Amino acid sequence: MDLIKTIEWKDDKVVMLDQRRLPTEEIYNTYEDYLSVAQAIKNMTIRGAPAIGIAAAMGVALGAMGIGVETFDSYYEKLVAICERLAETRPTAVNLFWALDRMKACALANKDRPLDDITEMLKAEALRIYAEDIESNRMIGRHGQKLLKDGMTVLTHCNAGGLATGGYGTALGVIYAASEAGKRIHVIADETRPRLQGAKLTAWELQKHGLQVTVISDTMAGHFMKQGKIDAVIVGADRIAANGDVANKIGTYQVAVLAQRHKVPFYVAAPISTIDPKIKSGDEIPIEERDPHEITHIGSIQITPNYVKVLNPAFDVTPAELITAIITCRGIAEPPYIESIARILSNA
Repeated sequence: MDLIKTIEWKDDKVVMLDQRRLPTEEIYNTYEDYLSVAQAIKNMTIRGAPAIGIAAAMGVALGAMGIGVETFDSYYEKLVAICERLAETRPTAVNLFWALDRMKACALANKDRPLDDITEMLKAEALRIYAEDIESNRMIGRHGQKLLKDGMTVLTHCNAGGLATGGYGTALGVIYAASEAGKRIHVIADETRPRLQGAKLTAWELQKHGLQVTVISDTMAGHFMKQGKIDAVIVGADRIAANGDVANKIGTYQVAVLAQRHKVPFYVAAPISTIDPKIKSGDEIPIEERDPHEITHIGSIQITPNYVKVLNPAFDVTPAELITAIITCRGIAEPPYIESIARILSNA
């Protein structure tokens, strides 16, 4: 299966597929400085926790190319400022901060080298993060596809496919791997209000790869579970706490509650970079609040009265007790998650 070209490094520039324009237009934007990469992360030109991490790493590499100083201390001070600017873009997805920490560590590990060499090593590190993400996603798929049987119908929420990663996918990566293993999987993509990533992105991506997909509204999931028409749920994650609580796109929690009520297995698929062992539980995960315009309008069309109060959290937290298993690149974690997650993280 060909990878989706979500993000690439070309001729010392970053090229991103503009996901705001999908599904009607497939437009690629080119970025030449870290500030424009930061803006692309913030305005959701690129989105999905692993893809955000890759974009941040490439943004640091771009920024490093513009540092014109003579000492490592001055170089590193400016590099930290670049990382801080990129860190301001999206607070929930831990992959962002993981990638930035990794880029800073790369610079520190090579501080005795010439500054031009450090810049080249930062480029190489960003490309390494990109390549590792693709391989990690493929491993998630290999582990996770064993949980799916031929002929299953799987519900997914938001987009956790190639568009959310380096090009293969986490939740959708499991489905792709099952398809590559010869299993026929039908996907139900709920629309995922308010930004409609399921209707716009997941449906586009699955159709592009020739997989059967049906779009439903978010409010229909319980109805189809009750009718026995959904065999499993697979979602991605933006941050996983040490106890197995999972932050993912708003609406994930209610899908998990419905799945438990109807005895439908609920799986989370994510790379280990999405696990934040410093966070003990989901109560500590910061939740991004987004622009009310996403609720009051669909595109340019206003759908609510003027001056109404709007709440727009971008994510919610699904408690670990609602999760059947967490599929990672190092294997499948099962309850009790405090033990299984710690074991997976230590299995370097």
